[in-house]
Amino acid sequence: MTYKSGFIAIIGRPNAGKSTLLNALLREKVAIMSDKPNTTRNNIAGILTQKDAQFVFVDTPGIHKPQQQLGRVLNKNAYMAMEDCDCLAWIVDGTQPFGKGDLFILERIQSLHKPCFLLVNKIDHLSKENMIKVLMDWQNKYDFHAIIPISALKKENLHELLQVLKQALPEGMAMYPQEMISDHDENFQTTEIIREKILFVTKEEIPHSVAVVLENRRMEGGRLHLQAMIIVDRDSQKGILIGKQGSMIKKIRLAAQKELKEKFGCPVNLELYVRVEKNWRNKEQKIKEFGLDELNDD
Repeated sequence: MTYKSGFIAIIGRPNAGKSTLLNALLREKVAIMSDKPNTTRNNIAGILTQKDAQFVFVDTPGIHKPQQQLGRVLNKNAYMAMEDCDCLAWIVDGTQPFGKGDLFILERIQSLHKPCFLLVNKIDHLSKENMIKVLMDWQNKYDFHAIIPISALKKENLHELLQVLKQALPEGMAMYPQEMISDHDENFQTTEIIREKILFVTKEEIPHSVAVVLENRRMEGGRLHLQAMIIVDRDSQKGILIGKQGSMIKKIRLAAQKELKEKFGCPVNLELYVRVEKNWRNKEQKIKEFGLDELNDD
């Protein structure tokens, strides 16, 4: 039996459903999700191993017009994944019309000359007639390797998607152990879960200006003790995050603690602190310090 393995970059605009798709394909939560743009900041590899193939899906930040240095770094992360992969899985929101952001991504794809699969997501929101129209419109945009209608949320057509992608993977041995499902460690996953809870309970500018750093982790008496620092870039955001009499930070802490307990299978004691780093999203050193520029080795 011929074994296949390769890297597939999941790319697209913010909120297209990239992280939802990754988690659905792996049947396990590897990437955090929210309805806030640019929830994903790092390239996160999700590894799916089958008896005849290993898929290494790379979830990337949504490609967008950047307003700060952080945005430029996120775009760079996505571009690097596009260049390094064996094939591209471009996921688009089937309920949204083709726009400037799509054209920008399409031009990038054209310059790479790699197999590109178009995944038209959210078909559960489309009638059959509308879906056919959307698929035909996209078919006229580019000579895609294949166009696959899916619903990442409802897990529709994902088996068919894997079968089609497998054909494009190069022959080769597995690159990761069979039991491995992500290339990011538990410390990274811990900070991402905390950030996800912040995204759920905060509004306006706060989701974009938050970073989370794990300060301490220790196991004692069968209980996992975690200390994490939440970084914001303005004093006013610190006050909002803490909330009246600590109500907001408590809500975040309890929600994160609950999921971390389920993830690690033991009681968790989580302590959260908030620190202001003014304008950190425009400071390259801080972006790297907070683990958001993993591809920069300078």
